[in-house]
Amino acid sequence: MVDTRLIQGRYRLLERIGRGGMGEVWRALDESLGRQVAVKCLKPMGPRHEPSYLRVLRERFRREARVAAALQHRGITVIHDFGESDGVLYLVMELLDGRNLSELLEDTCGRPLAVPDILEIAEQVAAALAYTHGQGVVHRDLKPANVMRLTDGSVKICDFGIARLGDSIGYSSVSSRLTGTGIAMGTPHYMSPEQIGGGPVDHRSDLYSLGCVLYELATGAPPFDMDDAWAVLVGHRDTAPLPPRTHRPELPEAFERIVLDLLAKDPDDRPPDAADLHGRLLVVEPHGRPARPVTVHRTPPERRPHPVRAAVRLPEPRLPGWARNMTTGSKATGPGPRTALPPDPAAALTGAWTAGPAGPAGLTAVPAGGLPAVREPAVPPAPEAVAALVARHQEGLRLGRLGRWEEAGRAHAAVAADRERLLGPDHPDTLTSRYEAAFALSVLGRPGEALREYARAAAGRERVLGPDHPATLAARQETAYVLGQLGRHFEAHDVYAAVLAARERTAGPDHPDTLRCRHNLAFNLGRLGRLEESYRMACEVAVTRSRVLGPAHPDTLVSRYEVGYALGQLGRWTEALQTYREVAVARQRVLGAGHPDTLAARYETGICLGRLQRSAEALRLFRELVDERTRAQGPEDPDTLRSRHCLGVNLGRLGRWEEALAEARDVCAVRERVLGADHPETLVSRREIAVGLGWLGRWTEALAVYREVAQARQRVLGADHPDALTSRNDEAHCLEQLGRSTEAVELYRQVAAVRRVGAARGRPLHR
Repeated sequence: MVDTRLIQGRYRLLERIGRGGMGEVWRALDESLGRQVAVKCLKPMGPRHEPSYLRVLRERFRREARVAAALQHRGITVIHDFGESDGVLYLVMELLDGRNLSELLEDTCGRPLAVPDILEIAEQVAAALAYTHGQGVVHRDLKPANVMRLTDGSVKICDFGIARLGDSIGYSSVSSRLTGTGIAMGTPHYMSPEQIGGGPVDHRSDLYSLGCVLYELATGAPPFDMDDAWAVLVGHRDTAPLPPRTHRPELPEAFERIVLDLLAKDPDDRPPDAADLHGRLLVVEPHGRPARPVTVHRTPPERRPHPVRAAVRLPEPRLPGWARNMTTGSKATGPGPRTALPPDPAAALTGAWTAGPAGPAGLTAVPAGGLPAVREPAVPPAPEAVAALVARHQEGLRLGRLGRWEEAGRAHAAVAADRERLLGPDHPDTLTSRYEAAFALSVLGRPGEALREYARAAAGRERVLGPDHPATLAARQETAYVLGQLGRHFEAHDVYAAVLAARERTAGPDHPDTLRCRHNLAFNLGRLGRLEESYRMACEVAVTRSRVLGPAHPDTLVSRYEVGYALGQLGRWTEALQTYREVAVARQRVLGAGHPDTLAARYETGICLGRLQRSAEALRLFRELVDERTRAQGPEDPDTLRSRHCLGVNLGRLGRWEEALAEARDVCAVRERVLGADHPETLVSRREIAVGLGWLGRWTEALAVYREVAQARQRVLGADHPDALTSRNDEAHCLEQLGRSTEAVELYRQVAAVRRVGAARGRPLHR
């Protein structure tokens, strides 16, 4: 095979770029697609080359390769193809531009890496392991040579499944065995005690190996660094490692605690999973000038259009290397990418009940449509009274269309009360008014009140119309939406999933209402941190909508917009930028250049440009958006202010901090007047003022502002909300800059403790 330099008539081997105990790695050309790839050739070894053995070997290879190829995450090397050629098994993988961690350590001549680099690597590896362990896949051979850091700062784990393949091919996961002991050895510096003892291995073994890797990155040597292999194994099994700060005192204490927890001898004493580990790493801050935390606001899932939707806040991550020195402003959360839904399915049900003969206890026996019914009013309402309520209901809808949601909400609540008195609490008209009142409350950013109204509407409709009636499902779907607004994403997921199953069963998988529910479920998966699932579902909905409704239909473009957001969450910013640009062009063609949805897509384009460090382009785009939104929506419209916020953020990215600070002060003043002093977006602007003060070296002033924001967020959102915790971290950053390290460390500990309690209660990880 190597003589011909061609595998399967497709992969032409060009240059050997690696060699190990199990085979070789080649840079190759995929002649079918014209792209360069990496090809790993695995040569079966040992005396057992009987046909039966080779059949079993090939089947195991196919099974393990399929498992590895099914893993789709930005932190895992992509496998394109696999097979057998001339007796040699091969894997075709993406060709990575970077160096593995072993090579990085060699480059430093054994010196440890910088703390910010270690934390970035640790966070990305933990995120990748959280995904793979969630798929039921354990690496079993995690070591520096199997972790690549690419030139853009991203990190990828290599060789999933290779450890198990090694067992089949004849190497085990190691290269030799201790004479007379039967204990597997090969890369003993990173093996867990249970691997050494031949016991059961699960995901916690990968966590131990990661602890060994992080120890070496932080100190320059593995935790048990002896020349004698047996001594290394005994160390893993019986000896407590020296704390990393013994070798390097400047390491963050929280990081040392994480590493020692990972290196626990008993798997039960290690972090429960990689997701928990990732959450703990996020709150560790390196000493010195901190990277600027960011606040990202998110366009919510599609709803009926309305001018203002309260911002949905995402957590505030420390940016990885490939996004360093960037911040983001709040994302468009106003009209955004959402299209008009059909009217509430029960909205046309007005007037008196239609019922059959009375049954026992005054209940109608066979109501119209075969649906369950309820007791009718003792005295039928006067037709003119019913007509007056219908007119008032229509007036409430009109006020909503005009964006006058406070008035609309009051109108619907009053009509609901009068209809309940006149028609009864479970009359369809009463429930429709309650539904509309709940919608107005949701628009106004009062999700707790909205949830109560939606729950009453859903329960009443289920009693009257049945659990699978479109009106019942509409109310339940809105219940899921406000659960998401309240951050109760696990509950929202359960409701969305149940509604989706009912819609697929009753209306079919391609019905617009079914697709709308799947779209919102995809959004909620992203909020749960299940990013790959969210991306796949958004893509599926976009494809189906394109087929059913057409590629330029507004609903199709909404789903393509969601695909763009999911790509950004996965760190695939170049693809996200291309998607948003395509959506913006299509919306301009279909809806017009000044339509709010078109402007929202352009806004997200600016966010992507900033993430890609193209801040000058982003600044020009946001200047245009500020002008256009000011003309179309007014200077005090929330979307105009969001564009101004992002304009200021990009001024800061370009080092123009005096201008950035002035812009932040102006936006904050307007938001405080329009939205209120404690509104989340006002607090975002106030925090941006503190950021500017810090970058100008005015740390005492910055500390005072950060504390104001922290106190307001704790008061409004609760002490354990991600935004409140981020503000406490901001305080600690300032204290460090002012030389008040003892106070800073204590504050970091408090924040970490709150996050651990939240994780123990089963809250979703914020990424």
